[in-house]
Order: sequence, then C-alpha cells, then structure tokens
Amino acid sequence: MNTLYPELEPYVHGYLESGNSHEVYVEQAGNPEGIPVLFLHGGPGSGCSENHRRYFNPEHYRIILFDQRGCHRSRANGDFEHNTTQHILGDVESIRRQWDIEQLVLFGGSWGATLALLYAERYPGQIAGIILRGAFLARQEDFGWFVNEGVNRLLPDYWAEFASQFEFTTTAELILAIHQQVFSENAKTQLAAAKAWALWAGRVATHGFVNDYQLEIDDETKLVNQVRIEMHYAKHRYFIEENQILNAIHRLPDVPIRIIHGRKDMTCVPRSSWLLHQALSKSELILVNNAGHLASEPAMIDALVNATDNMLTQLS
Repeated sequence: MNTLYPELEPYVHGYLESGNSHEVYVEQAGNPEGIPVLFLHGGPGSGCSENHRRYFNPEHYRIILFDQRGCHRSRANGDFEHNTTQHILGDVESIRRQWDIEQLVLFGGSWGATLALLYAERYPGQIAGIILRGAFLARQEDFGWFVNEGVNRLLPDYWAEFASQFEFTTTAELILAIHQQVFSENAKTQLAAAKAWALWAGRVATHGFVNDYQLEIDDETKLVNQVRIEMHYAKHRYFIEENQILNAIHRLPDVPIRIIHGRKDMTCVPRSSWLLHQALSKSELILVNNAGHLASEPAMIDALVNATDNMLTQLS
C-alpha cells in the first residue's frame, strides 16, 4: 500500500499580492524543474498543511500549495470582502503567470475539486492533467445533503444536537441562521455557532471511524473565521450558477483525468463523482472501498499517491 512521501520543506514561500487588501500565501516544494502540480485545498475556509506536499513524488513534481483568500496563513485571516470563487480562480491564474508556468496538473479534493473543475473549464489550455478527490459539484442539492436533506437522517442524534442551536425550516434558512450567528457582534454567539458547525462537519466526515469525533480547537478566532468564510460561500451559492460545472463540462480539455471517491464518503456523496465520470468519456473513476471523505485515510492516501505517480507516467 502506498504511503505519503517523506516530509519536505518548501524551497520558496511568500505572498501573492492579490489586491483588495488580500495577500495569498504561496509555497513551492520538490523539484523546481519538475511537472508543476497545484494543490487546491477544501473548505471553503480551511487551508494547506505540510502533509499536503507529500502526495507527490518530490523528485519529479514542482509542488505548489496556496492558502485561499482569508484562509490559514493568507492575510487578512477571515477577510470575506473581495472573496469569491472568481477571485480564487484569478489567484490561481496569477500564480501560474507570475511563476511562468505553461500548464498545470490540478489536484483538488472536495471544495478543491470544485475549484479545479471551474478553473479547467475557464482555462482549458493551461491544464496538463486533473486529479480529483471526493468531488463537490456545489449544487444546492449537494449542500442540502450535507445538512437538512440527507445525512441528517443517518446521524439523527448528532443532527438533533446541532439543529437545536438554530432556528430554521429549510436548508436556506439554516445557512442564514448560521451566517447571522458567526457574523454576530457577540463573540460568544460567534464561537458557539462555529463550534456547532465544526463539530457536525467533523462527525459527518469521520462517520464510520472506530472512535467518536472530538472537536479540538487550537485557535478560536481562526475557527470562527473559517466558518465565516464557509457560510459566506454557502450563502452566495458558491458564486456560481446552479449546476454550472456539469453544464460546462464540455469545456474541459482532453487531458488525463482521474476521479477518486471513497465509497463511505458521507460529506460529498460518490454520486457526484459518478456523474462527472459519466459526462467525461476519457476519465478514470476509482471508488475506494475502505475510505470516506478524508484525504488522510490510509486507503485514500494509497489511491491518491497512486494517482499522482500514474500521472507522471502519462505525462512523461
């Protein structure tokens, strides 16, 4: 079984001046002369970690990671002004141009897969290959499944605990309720809503694990900011048209595309990746039996590292 490549440090890191007060953290690791691969993290609102460099063979890949606007090390943390899907896609293109990269391999999971698909549909000529994990199509039914119209029926006790903290009837009302609380002027209200959301999301993502999920918070301010950005995007329907990705799927370039999805994924259901695969005549779909949503699960690491190694073979 494949495991992560050894730990490595970036050979360059800094900030991309994105305008509108945003400074986007960017780093490169691996081989400066290797195949450029861009890692797109999930969320919205999370960020990259040192382990995200380790899905790629550092001898052959030029590994590029960046924290999306307002996320993790990007500044200002939690800034939601001038922070839309279109802004993030523009940041990706700025990275490509400023670092004089002709074509990129895109590697994205969950929300990162959403961004990878949207970028590839907008800039097909700049794509060498695509690897997706746990695809999220950002439709209303996809978000609805995650809350009020799907997985809540499988986790009724956790859902009851979560839902008791908000007043709502529909999914749209729930998004607004969480949004209002995390943007409240009362710090205790903000934190309570952020904790409730993070606990629910963690329980869904780890569904099927032996141990119950325990919420661990290193930085309460960053947690609130992360949930703020997530609700900012959810409230605005991810700043795209409904079903935009599938409607524009014909714009994707004729490049190697591997789609990987855990069969036990309760956050982004496998049907999303299945629909993508059906719409793409030359894609490869891998449903990983013993895996859920998280990229850090052993079976998922095996599949993802295999995908990045295989991409090298296809592009050589």
